[in-house]
Amino acid sequence: MNEARERILDAALRLIGERGVGGLSNRAVAAAAGVSLGTLTYHFGSQTDLLRECLDRFVDRELDRITRTALALADDVRSPGQAADEAERAIVAFTNEPEQIANLELHLQAARDPALRPAAERSLAAYDRLATSILTALGVPEPERHAPTVVTLLYGLAVRRLATGDSAATGTAEALRTVLAGVLAEAARPA
Repeated sequence: MNEARERILDAALRLIGERGVGGLSNRAVAAAAGVSLGTLTYHFGSQTDLLRECLDRFVDRELDRITRTALALADDVRSPGQAADEAERAIVAFTNEPEQIANLELHLQAARDPALRPAAERSLAAYDRLATSILTALGVPEPERHAPTVVTLLYGLAVRRLATGDSAATGTAEALRTVLAGVLAEAARPA
């Protein structure tokens, strides 16, 4: 990827996290990236193009980070409780990064702008696949069915953390244990 393009995407993602999508302007992004306004518009014909690529970039980086964590967990985690504790620790390591706020902002913007929805759908599908693989490793029945619930829970908890400034991810492990216990109990019931 072109160096100027990378700087633009990084700057835009940081600014979205700091100011929100509504506070994003081409001039602010160009200044933060250290490029001319013409360079920005050369690489991104519209703000929607810029926002879509920011979301894609965040998702790619986030999935790489989470996949490394999940692979480590798959080798070490033997119980749903332990998985929940490890997930909370991993979340604490990334809490309060501007990119976390930007991710949520971009997903909300996708609700307003249909052109961003494919990127948001790709993001959620990737998180669902990751949750499915972790649930599978834990022996959870029908992991594909339960993965969206786990992802939604984590998104909701992310909103709560960001809104309250809770950098400890308080209650994340407990919430995951509760969901996993419910899923496992449902699976154990006679049909």
